[in-house]
Amino acid sequence: MPKIAYLESVRSHNRISADTPQTLDPATAESLYVRYDMDELKRTAKRENPAKYAAESAASLGMWRYKDVLPSVTPVTLGEGWTPMVRSKRYPGLFIKEEGNNPTGSFKARGLAMAVTMAKHYGLQHLAVPSAGNAAGALAAYAAAAGITAHLYMPQDVPFANYLEGIIYGADVHMVDGLISDCARMVGEEIKAQKAANLPPEQVWFDISTLKEPFRVEGKKTMGYELVEQLGWTYPDAVFYPTGGGVGLIGMWKAFDEMEELGWVEKGSKRPKMYALQAAGCAPIVTAYDKHEPVSQFFQNAATFAAGLRVPKPYGDAIILDILALSGGQAIASTDEEILASILDYAKNEGLFLSPEGAAATAAYDRLIASGELKTTDKVVLFNTGAGLKYTDMTAEAMKLRRPGTLPTSLPVGGIITPV
Repeated sequence: MPKIAYLESVRSHNRISADTPQTLDPATAESLYVRYDMDELKRTAKRENPAKYAAESAASLGMWRYKDVLPSVTPVTLGEGWTPMVRSKRYPGLFIKEEGNNPTGSFKARGLAMAVTMAKHYGLQHLAVPSAGNAAGALAAYAAAAGITAHLYMPQDVPFANYLEGIIYGADVHMVDGLISDCARMVGEEIKAQKAANLPPEQVWFDISTLKEPFRVEGKKTMGYELVEQLGWTYPDAVFYPTGGGVGLIGMWKAFDEMEELGWVEKGSKRPKMYALQAAGCAPIVTAYDKHEPVSQFFQNAATFAAGLRVPKPYGDAIILDILALSGGQAIASTDEEILASILDYAKNEGLFLSPEGAAATAAYDRLIASGELKTTDKVVLFNTGAGLKYTDMTAEAMKLRRPGTLPTSLPVGGIITPV
């Protein structure tokens, strides 16, 4: 596993030491990327032989199979990564990357596994996160595994599973009457108050918000390595990614940079078009993309049952929009009605219970197929970022589905397990 050479601000390219924990570039407030000695990695980092894919897939090391391009630390792991790529039954070119197979049921496990690993490495004792739901659940799980205290701030109307996770894992849970932006403000205010009170450093919370620390990107970038390896170290034509905070999309683009520099993907080969998918009720990236603006504006009155997409102003909006432009991709929004219809369609016809976020991607994909902008033979990797079962309350409410009023108290199992 490589040592970190330095941390680098995304736009100004300022170099900062990784010897102590960092949040943002102190000079510019930009997000930081982890950088390695690429010349050294070219000599030492190895990719798997594509022919070994089938044999390796059943007994892999999860995302830590990419240890050659991750920081040199002892992992805090619950078995995250190496999620299946399910081929569509109806569209020959469509692969659905099933991130619901991760611990805590979402792609957030990757980023939080890496962030908590580094927090333990640095000796941090308190981690705080504002979350639309799944990041809070993932932080609670990995913090419990690492012996670190997690402080979670979530909107009070997140899926009930996210609240339950925080309680079950023993986190400090705060449910907020507002959006993730309100949660972020409250986390910031609490940390500011702690510093003003001159609390000992070990008692001050460390904010691991999206793109406000450098290591969640490192965990998420493994999705880029994985999808390319699972396709025999080749790029697909397009990647469809549900985009709330957008760290996964940013991480995959960083992975493509690294793989090309390492020679794992042939230089000059065409990168996939990157599609950022949002809900019409909270579509800051789509609005900025449609208006050809370099950054998004705060999306007023954000409302959608796709809880993970209810991020009214992503911190990395400029980076996301840059990636869309560089790749020739798009930002597309779907209504809640279209998202729900896609959940039901893919469940009945593909056997997949998508999260609402994943269904925002399938709804957009189906629209582009219908318009002829995409062909069914185009090789597309579409991310279902979370298990549909984590959203049973939200999806049932969207369907106006209620539990039957009368349930039997017991059911005889005639002659198989119990006597008739």
